[in-house]
Parts: sequence; structure tokens; C-alpha cells
Amino acid sequence: MSLVIKDLIFGYPPANKRIFDGFSLSVGEGDILAVLGKSGCGKSTLLRIISGLEEGSQGSIRVGGMVFQDETTFVPVEKRNIGFVFQDYALFPFMIVEQNIRFGMKKHNPDLMDYLLGLTQLEGLAKRYPHELSGGQQQRAALARTLASKPTLLLMDEPFSSLDSDLVDELRRDLKEIIKSQKITTVIVTHNVKDAEYLADRIVRLE
Repeated sequence: MSLVIKDLIFGYPPANKRIFDGFSLSVGEGDILAVLGKSGCGKSTLLRIISGLEEGSQGSIRVGGMVFQDETTFVPVEKRNIGFVFQDYALFPFMIVEQNIRFGMKKHNPDLMDYLLGLTQLEGLAKRYPHELSGGQQQRAALARTLASKPTLLLMDEPFSSLDSDLVDELRRDLKEIIKSQKITTVIVTHNVKDAEYLADRIVRLE
């Protein structure tokens, strides 16, 4: 589904300094958009607003034909069906990979589980705990858990920031292949120009 943000205004109290002042953005269905910028420019805040973790004071957000926010509507985060992969992956440390992925499912589906484990190259790691995985494997597990919910939109916050640089080239390729195979509209925020250039169909820079 496409994402359209129009005339967004947002600021944090108490000073209410505006981070976004009439900000507009669109992402085509199935496209990957990279939001590029330095720390503190509002990249992660933008993801929080899209997901519903924060609410803009004005403006509209639409995903496909659904209104998430406008002058009369605000859809809470739990009803938006948006997949969010956090910077630290946020895997449950007391759950094995298989249980982490199952947590993302609306109901248990063994066929979907097998598919996601294969898609993310985790077939032999389903019984391992997060601390027994490499950084790249943890990222794939977090992505598999997110995809298990069949989200209408995927948000990713600095997906490679905690990974060894030697692994990043391979993981960029894997991540792009997985997202494109699922045809999920995706917004990735990053400070890394190489990440943005490799992954994205289009790049937006925040100052």
C-alpha cells in the first residue's frame, strides 16, 4: 500500500519546538524509501508518528485507502498493522527464534513459520535464543517476526547500526531481496549514505 503524509506539524513539549512544520511525503506501493539525516534531525520521530507512537498536531497520514490521522481521526498504534523493526531488534531474550516469530502471528500458522524461517535463512536456528545468534541473525529474526503479522507497511530504524561492517554488504542485499519479495512498502531511516543508496528506490534528506 502507498503511504502519503501531508502538511504534518509536530513538536515536543514544553517548548513545543517544531520538528516538522508542514512536512509532506509520499511512498509508492511496494517501494523502499530511505530517510537520510544526522542524529537529532527527526528521522526516528517520523517513524514514531507514522506508526502511531506519536501524534502530529496537524496534518494527515494515509496508508492505501486508510486514514491513520487527519483533523478528525487518529488510529491508535495497535490498529495500524504496521511492522516496526527497532534499532536494537527488540527480540524477547527468554524466547527462542521460533517463539519470537510466532509472537508476531495473529494465530499460529506452521506453514507461514516454515516460509519465514526459509525466507530469512534461519531454518537451522529456530530453537536458539537471541543471545546465541550473530547480529545479522538477530536482525533476520526481528524481520521475520515483523513479517509474520503481514503488515501493510514496514518501518526500520537504523537497521545496520549495531552490526559488524564486514557483514553489512551481504545483509543489505539480503534485506532488500526479502522486502522486495514481499512487496511491502517500506520506510528505512539511516544516517549512512551507502545504506540509503543501496536499499532505496528513493531518498529523502532531513536537515
